[in-house]
Amino acid sequence: MGQEDRPILVLDSGVGGLTVLREVRFKLPFERLVYVLDDAGFPYGGWEEGPLTDRLIALVGKQIDAHDPKAILIACNTAFTLAGEALRKAFPDRTFVGTVPAIKPAAERTRSGLVSVLATPGTVRRAYTRDLIANYAQHCHVRLVGSDRLAEMTEAHLRGETVSEAELKAETSACFLEESDGRRTDVVVLACTHYPFLTNRFREVAPWPVDWLDPAEAIARQLSRVVTNRSLGPSALPDIAVFTSGQAEPAARRLMAGFGLSVPG
Repeated sequence: MGQEDRPILVLDSGVGGLTVLREVRFKLPFERLVYVLDDAGFPYGGWEEGPLTDRLIALVGKQIDAHDPKAILIACNTAFTLAGEALRKAFPDRTFVGTVPAIKPAAERTRSGLVSVLATPGTVRRAYTRDLIANYAQHCHVRLVGSDRLAEMTEAHLRGETVSEAELKAETSACFLEESDGRRTDVVVLACTHYPFLTNRFREVAPWPVDWLDPAEAIARQLSRVVTNRSLGPSALPDIAVFTSGQAEPAARRLMAGFGLSVPG
């Protein structure tokens, strides 16, 4: 494989990483992309830490052997906050870019000092997340809100299934805090790459307007900084989506095609 055809690998448990892949295309328009959708392991939020780390190391190793990527983007907060360090140790010759909760920019942006982080339960539990708060948001009241269902609701939404307002309110209402002095939550960090697909729905059910902070553009910008061996023109090979289950339903194939990805086989 020529240098110009070595891809950037983007990995997530489901379709959430597409929100980041979309931004990567803007920043690095000539790079070939391989999107690895670990649908056989979805959702990551309910996994125990040890088995999920082992799964991610094995999966990334398999994809390195198959595609020899020039960079690996872990487009999943749950995966990277857990296994980012282990992946770098397992593959020290590879360039990794991760996805972590955008707590630092939220702390810089808030006026009220009340910030919520909407995430999977796995991301909420991570020491990594609490370290981000301690390092960058000591002057804020940061509320961690773990949703068991939103990632799966996002996938259902993208399949054209109905997701009700009541369901969305149940998963997001804890993000909104109002203090006795009149201060209200004004920034909600979307700490799962699935969630930006539902931002317009979140706005509809929110009790007041907030800044829904999507880190996808910042992640793509970081990737563009570390990819030094850039392609100078379009690759002769297509951008592809790899389903770890080996099965892609017609609706999933159509969704991938909408993001410019073909599904081999």
